[in-house]
Amino acid sequence: MRGSLEGRVCIVTGPTSGIGRETARGLARLGARVVFACRNEIKGAAVRGEIAADTGNPNLEVAHIDLADPVSVRAFAADFQATHPRLDVLINNAGVLAFRRRLAPNGVESHFSVNVLGPFLLTNLLIPVLEASAPSRVINVGSATHFSGHVDFDNLQGEREYRFIRAYSNSKLEILLLTYELARRLDGQGVTVNCVHPGAIRTGLYNGLPVAARFVKFFLRSPKTGAAPIVRLASAPELQHVSGRYFDRLRETRSSPESYDVEVAARLWSACEALAGPAN
Repeated sequence: MRGSLEGRVCIVTGPTSGIGRETARGLARLGARVVFACRNEIKGAAVRGEIAADTGNPNLEVAHIDLADPVSVRAFAADFQATHPRLDVLINNAGVLAFRRRLAPNGVESHFSVNVLGPFLLTNLLIPVLEASAPSRVINVGSATHFSGHVDFDNLQGEREYRFIRAYSNSKLEILLLTYELARRLDGQGVTVNCVHPGAIRTGLYNGLPVAARFVKFFLRSPKTGAAPIVRLASAPELQHVSGRYFDRLRETRSSPESYDVEVAARLWSACEALAGPAN
């Protein structure tokens, strides 16, 4: 059951298309003040106007962030905390699927930079306001592809070998490991941290594939369907104290055995800290 989000502040990364767009719409319908954290502010403003008209909720904001750039992430977090006294829900939705290995502006491979390092840094920078707003929630959008992922610290960014499906799967395992690790670190602080696989959804992720492979999108479910479990995690009263869990769409379930390895999670956390820099 979803609850009202009147008076609540929510951040959604990657809100201009696909699951992020429908998640922002769902939160707006529940009365939330939604911050559209996006790389393209012009597109963000257009989507903001569309959703405001559709939902009748004018409390929608657009703010620039580039998850591949730690400087941008830090600027977004600083600006948000300077202008917002509370944050009730952070949804780390934005992601990439890159056919060829490429480096982000910070010199980090794109899957690791956008799918792992960016959300890691953003979340840690916003922990003070999340704790001050408790009970609050962090939701990481994961994928069932994590079951085929593996954390190889000698090939963390595809330096030795790169296959795009493996790189994507690895990044989804890594964000899941960090989800569990953060849940352990925030235990008792009133901030829940969960990860959700929204299903096989038709999104812009597939635009990064060769043209011949993009036809797979036509066999996938709609973004609205993918947004439903995310909105539920953000709003359901019965999930207010549920933390450190993995959801396959609407159902809580077990994730891969490697995702529960606390030593791997701690080592990955340290690797992310070394690349992203301190959050304080």
